[in-house]
Amino acid sequence: MPDSSPNFLILMVDQMSGALFDQDMIAHLHIPNMRALIDKGVTFEKAYCSSPLCTPARGSFMNGMLPSRSGIYDNAAEFTASTPTYAHYLRNMGYQTALSGKMHFVGPDQLHGFEERLTTDIYPADFGWTPDWRDPLTRIDWWYHNLSSVTQAGVAEISNQLEFDDEAAYCAKLQLYKYARRVDSRPFCLTVSFTHPHDPYIARGKYWDLYDHASIPMPIVDHIPYDQQDPHSKRLYEVVDHHRFQINDDDIRNARHAYFANISYLDEKMGEILQVLENCDFADNTVILLCADHGDMLGERGLWYKMCFYEYSMRIPFVLHAPALFNPHRNTTPVATQDILPTLLELASKEQQHLACEIDGSSVAAFAQGKQQPERSVLGEYCAEGSISPMIMIRCGDYKFVYCEADPAQLFDIKNDPNELINLANLADHQPLVDSFIKQMNDRWQLPIFDAEVRHSQACRQLISVANREGKFSPWDYQPRINASERYMRNHLDLNDLENNNRYPKS
Repeated sequence: MPDSSPNFLILMVDQMSGALFDQDMIAHLHIPNMRALIDKGVTFEKAYCSSPLCTPARGSFMNGMLPSRSGIYDNAAEFTASTPTYAHYLRNMGYQTALSGKMHFVGPDQLHGFEERLTTDIYPADFGWTPDWRDPLTRIDWWYHNLSSVTQAGVAEISNQLEFDDEAAYCAKLQLYKYARRVDSRPFCLTVSFTHPHDPYIARGKYWDLYDHASIPMPIVDHIPYDQQDPHSKRLYEVVDHHRFQINDDDIRNARHAYFANISYLDEKMGEILQVLENCDFADNTVILLCADHGDMLGERGLWYKMCFYEYSMRIPFVLHAPALFNPHRNTTPVATQDILPTLLELASKEQQHLACEIDGSSVAAFAQGKQQPERSVLGEYCAEGSISPMIMIRCGDYKFVYCEADPAQLFDIKNDPNELINLANLADHQPLVDSFIKQMNDRWQLPIFDAEVRHSQACRQLISVANREGKFSPWDYQPRINASERYMRNHLDLNDLENNNRYPKS
């Protein structure tokens, strides 16, 4: 560890599959800045999200807990103000903390330990997107995904998401300049969270043109007909209104092309931020974390977006770039988003930090140093649209076990069957392994209680959401605070001090 506390720059992307960082896929990507982070960093090849949906995954990223512990079950579940996050812990350790971009906090607390929040969020902060397990297969068309993102994929110079990420990057660069001016000498943790390459699959022409359309890799596993899908995948077909769309190869290639192009767009934005980091002399003492909330199926098996436990949906990029601390390598130890909080705390201080409450993650710093633990278990949960009861995943060694009380169990040998086409759960010679996973599951979860807690949360939030829209509506969405009277030159400020304090390097 360095003698002084390192700064942290967290670069988070949305819905980017970790499978794209595999050697055979990353060759297709134009990402010079991410490659530079990878080349001098530690890449965790088996990194998983806690839950394949934005808000639950981001909750675990912030608080180190699985949804069953935090109550952040879906994209309209409240992140309670009493839940400690890495931003709270780091502030207590003497850090400045700031967020630029998306985090999809739901509830009236829109800071969760961040001292500053530089932008609003791209998604709503209220309970309007609450699923309903009393009627789980009825589409809520005004907010559920459908496949128009695939059929309408292509080129545009501006979109809702491009506008948001342009702003997130711009504000992040300004924040680094602010830190460089040293008005506040504390170390910083700056989290920059983009909404790309999340659908809709729309990219600027500049980035689209980086790729040869005919060379865009197509799904490894072709479309699987509805009647041959597993029960949860059938429900996901219903969720995205699959039967109303005719998806052809041109649609798939266009969507994947735009998705790759948007990764290149993000790479350029990251490069701008990293250049400011370098220009302000922060690079040598800043730990950079590159990660995502969850993946994207990208047409594999005929599935799109996330919401399932298959590899393209669950795996995420996870790169720790700290050349002063870790030698570059690829580590095969399974890790997950819930491991980020304890990792940051260990890297921030030589002294062990007391946690205010129990979490589900543990630090990966030892693995970044080179230790390998291939039999380490990582856990995942899913309780949102498309599900009808809690779903759990255990990834351990070569195997992945998936269980839901409403569906047949699934067991996949990821080493020998990376495309998850052969369910081993009902084969006699694998029954001892299934039994061991069931024991591990029962030691961690009480699924009937978990189910009841999700349903109770849904019912309460649905009532509150309806009530809050009666009469005067008071939104929870974050309003960035910009005090124009304290910006640039004003007559209550000394011009000499102002100009010198806002210059880097100072005269």
